[in-house]
Amino acid sequence: MIRSYIQAARISFIAFIAAAFAMAAGAAGAYASFETKAEYAVLMDGETGAILYEKKGDELMSPASMSKLMTMTMLFEALKEDRISLEDEFTISENAWRKGGAASGSSTMFAKVHSRIPVKDLIRGVIVQSGNDACIAIAEGLKGSEAAFAEAMTERARELGMEKATFANSTGWPDPAQKMTARELAILARHMIYDLPDYYPYFAETEFTWNGITQHNRNPLLYLGMGVDGLKTGHTEDSGYGLVASAERGERRLIMVVNGLGSERERSEESQKLMEWGFREFKEYDLYAAGAVVENADVWQGVYDKVPLVVTEDVTIIMTRDARKNMKVTAEWNGPLQAPITAGEQAGTLIVTAPDMPTRRIPLVAGADVEQQGLFGRALSSLKQMIMGQ
Repeated sequence: MIRSYIQAARISFIAFIAAAFAMAAGAAGAYASFETKAEYAVLMDGETGAILYEKKGDELMSPASMSKLMTMTMLFEALKEDRISLEDEFTISENAWRKGGAASGSSTMFAKVHSRIPVKDLIRGVIVQSGNDACIAIAEGLKGSEAAFAEAMTERARELGMEKATFANSTGWPDPAQKMTARELAILARHMIYDLPDYYPYFAETEFTWNGITQHNRNPLLYLGMGVDGLKTGHTEDSGYGLVASAERGERRLIMVVNGLGSERERSEESQKLMEWGFREFKEYDLYAAGAVVENADVWQGVYDKVPLVVTEDVTIIMTRDARKNMKVTAEWNGPLQAPITAGEQAGTLIVTAPDMPTRRIPLVAGADVEQQGLFGRALSSLKQMIMGQ
């Protein structure tokens, strides 16, 4: 019976704990001690979205080609919704060729002007070759113009919870209006990995040939055998060197963002160190199974004088091993609870604290109905309180 009430009032603990991490995030070192040369950095747990480490994670920055992840999100969502197919072809307009092709001197797929290219190849042109021509062709193919596409990118970013990101183009070309935060890039990567899984394997491809020219994926971590399977590099003079990467080991996945580094070598070294540190230092700890009774709360004027307080979901906490040694778990409620009480209603809070980590608060719900006593019973309870102080 208790279980049925829990299911009826079910809360997504994973979403709650991810939000708790996000709201509590502060300066670098808020969760654990780590130093990086990156000007901006975020390390996220893939499953929960919990932020394990951040440095200027909520400050706007120039994302360079890492903003191509938003372009790919727009394309992959169009594919998922069957608005286009992988075999559809988009045209490399003169605009796309001049701004992003061989004539531009920027990252390019080397597509020929006025050629028609299947979507499946444009995807590789963007992900593997970082082709600006491919991005502009996608933008024009989906929305008619790059300006209209950029407007749609910003709108979709808001829907995905990215409140600060703004887009002026599909490529990441420097523009005062092309800004994102490191946290937003991590949110976007997580969306692609978990909500668009059919298309995520493209990010693991290491080379692609088009127009007789073979180019290799610029993601340095793909070649190190450390479980990395995506996502995207970025570099402009304004942004420095950046990388959005994700790695999976066993059942754990981490998502990492770094930006503002001084060279390709520095980008490779710093991103590798941060990713390895995350897998080494953080561990999942199972505290309670869904439906577990955490505490029995006193009840005032109820047919029962106690009611169980339970969690609605498995409670798993991600923290460092050192923090686990000094973790404290307590249950709080404003008691005694006043009858009548309905099973499933929030009745208290589970509080988890540990050194160098934000306090986490998890809702506790009543595990059973407790009806109110009759008039005579309530009178006796009041008399008992006056006599005994209870």
